Amino acid sequence: MNVVISNRSDQPIYEQIKQQIRSAIIRDEIAEGEMLPSIRSLAHEIKVSVITTKRAYDELESEGFIATVHGKGCFVLAKNVEQIREQKLKEIENHLTDAITTSKLIHLSSVELTEILKILLKEEH
Repeated sequence: MNVVISNRSDQPIYEQIKQQIRSAIIRDEIAEGEMLPSIRSLAHEIKVSVITTKRAYDELESEGFIATVHGKGCFVLAKNVEQIREQKLKEIENHLTDAITTSKLIHLSSVELTEILKILLKEEH
């Protein structure tokens, strides 16, 4: 597994690990039932604390992406499409909330903000 940590990111290291593994699971780069590297080996590979890696794995488990089988390791669970959709919707809401907050700082109207979104959406198609 290829996890890359950026020391320049504002995001905590455990969050970077969690997001990269979660994205790999969602994109089927890590298959259902596949065993993840042990917490210790991943921590050693990316040169971070075992505690940091454990926190990322614990959060992935609480979000339903992996399961820990004591004495055997951590395994990828079957994807819950509805759960993934809900998480992505929450991320979108958070980004849009950030955009609204930023737009208020420069007194951007809702019409102008909506126009920016329309332009960006149009460029994607």
